[in-house]
Amino acid sequence: MAERSTDRVVSTNSTISDLTDADTYDEKEKTTGTSLENSYLNLKTPEELELNDNDAERGELLGHTSQENPPAPKASAKAAGIWIVVNTLATIGIVFTNKAIFTDPSLKLAQLTFASFHFFITWLTLFTLSRPRFAMFTPRRVAIKEIIPLAIAMALNVILPNLSLAFSTVTFYQVARILLTPTVAIMNFILYKSVLPQNAVFALVPACLGVGMVSYYDSLPNENTNIKTTSSLGVIFAFSGILASSLYTVWISSYGKRLKLNSMQLLYNQAPMASFMLLYVIPFVDTFPVWTAVPKNRWALIILSGFFASLINMSQFFIIAQTGPVSSTVVGHVKTCSIVALGWVTSGRAVGDNAIIGVFIALGGIITYSIIMLKHQASKPKP
Repeated sequence: MAERSTDRVVSTNSTISDLTDADTYDEKEKTTGTSLENSYLNLKTPEELELNDNDAERGELLGHTSQENPPAPKASAKAAGIWIVVNTLATIGIVFTNKAIFTDPSLKLAQLTFASFHFFITWLTLFTLSRPRFAMFTPRRVAIKEIIPLAIAMALNVILPNLSLAFSTVTFYQVARILLTPTVAIMNFILYKSVLPQNAVFALVPACLGVGMVSYYDSLPNENTNIKTTSSLGVIFAFSGILASSLYTVWISSYGKRLKLNSMQLLYNQAPMASFMLLYVIPFVDTFPVWTAVPKNRWALIILSGFFASLINMSQFFIIAQTGPVSSTVVGHVKTCSIVALGWVTSGRAVGDNAIIGVFIALGGIITYSIIMLKHQASKPKP
């Protein structure tokens, strides 16, 4: 559930993986409760693109709408800083926790069950936050038929990246999420004829090339069994996950406006629907372990993964309300670079490995892109 995020809400792997996640919102959108991330993942036009975590990625799942939003919680800069630290640590934690879970062959192929569990945790967290004691948002229900397509996209947005994480190194998994930004930009161009500033497009070229280099070198066979590599399945799932996450990103904004729901209300409706629908598919797709034979430490990791998902949900709300786009972007890059660096250390690869060149090129390109977009947003006249 580590990403967007990551940084991206719930990176129900991620998702929750934030989740690297591509997030969007300008200052006006932020004040109306726009979601970051990873992450996840609010993109209405490429001009509003901004890199965040992920998701874990994202990898978080709250989207933006301009409708009724919960009042921003009042807190000091110190409190905001604490929530940023909590969100960062939880996002990093959920990626490596999920990776540890998926290294168990008996759990690697129970992906739908794992996703359904995370969706339930997501709903439970939002249900708690909507209670009068917290009153962070007012839950609203919509017709089931209205939310089914988005719930399916949400499920794919989590399951495919999780499968990528299961069959890839953490470094490749996170670097590949960088492609979410150009993919969403292309979708927005096709659907809305929206274009990015020319300099931003140029910055995305090395980002894509860097991801390509990492994909190639990280998937090469290695005689040293101590060095972790990415399988062909991991590459396929990674790029399939990018497409699914991009579609979900583009849809979530239009659904919010059409259904007149804010970000938390929208996710509150999606999560239980996605969890329930997966129950019909799980018996035919998942390969179940012998549950009594699953070690206690694996159960502890599964519970810890759900706990991280809850922390990401709660902290994301405060970050959205209390930080600006510059702070959010910096936090997103910190999470991305931290996950990539820790993933590299745990992969057993040497500093001189060719894949690290691609990592630096990809990160340099996406950070440059973010700087260009922030300057572009700052230069736009305020309404």
